[in-house]
Amino acid sequence: MELTVWQAFVTVCRLGSLSAAAAELNHTQSAVSRQIAGLERQLGVSLLERHPRGVRPTPAGEAFRHHAVATLNEADRAVRAAREVHDGTFRRPLAVGAAPSLASGIVPEALRGLLKEAGSIPWSLVPGLSAPLHQRVIDGDLDIAVVTDAPPGLPQDPRVERRFLGLDGMVVVLPVGHPRAGSGPVPIQALADETWVEDNDGSAALLRQHAARAGVSVRIDLGAADLHGKLALVATGHAIALIPGVLTCALRTDVTTVSLVDPPTRGIYTITPHRDPHPCAAPLHDQLAVAFASPLLGEVRG
Repeated sequence: MELTVWQAFVTVCRLGSLSAAAAELNHTQSAVSRQIAGLERQLGVSLLERHPRGVRPTPAGEAFRHHAVATLNEADRAVRAAREVHDGTFRRPLAVGAAPSLASGIVPEALRGLLKEAGSIPWSLVPGLSAPLHQRVIDGDLDIAVVTDAPPGLPQDPRVERRFLGLDGMVVVLPVGHPRAGSGPVPIQALADETWVEDNDGSAALLRQHAARAGVSVRIDLGAADLHGKLALVATGHAIALIPGVLTCALRTDVTTVSLVDPPTRGIYTITPHRDPHPCAAPLHDQLAVAFASPLLGEVRG
């Protein structure tokens, strides 16, 4: 079976449309339809079913798609590995995924330590939310991911190894002129009337749960597309926000942080595939443990 046909099928599943897949692949819709039909004849099963808004995989199609994605990712890595051989020496690229707060803090520091010990190796860093990163490790697209168990949590999956790095206490980020700046640990009740901004459901859930335990509620009136947008709204005085403690050493200069009494926490983990782990994955975990234990980590700025 040609991998181009597999790619066409995976693209159709991702976009839910034959015409959209054809446009992305620079093919005609009829050509994509013929590719899918040929694949179905080879497999002897129906892979797609039509619905009012497009197409979706059948149960057999979903089972095939899952393995096809892993195969395509591995094929892409094989091509890149062949092209990256220099002087007759193969250096397997290390693909790292990390939650945004970790990609902005401890992961770059850990990578620096790894490269200092292991020497020059090709590597890449992909920020993302924990659940998609978990799936990309399973699919073979990432060698290691640094993730959190913030809501909705991490699934138990026998295909990956999960190793605990530590607990990360959440802190509140404020504009530098805020009355609470530099005031030390505060109870959430003292901030309940503030306007809050959040950029993801996991952080919002931690904030609401923490407030509920204290018998108050908080007003998350603003939303941001990402961490940078959330910090921009805080810096300009529109809101305050809950952020991971690992970020306190990497914040912009026009915001500060204050710690909470009995703060909410989230667990930090590395996940790696059980099958064919990258030889640098375990050393990177060790470097991450060193970076996570840094005395500067979690220091409140003010």
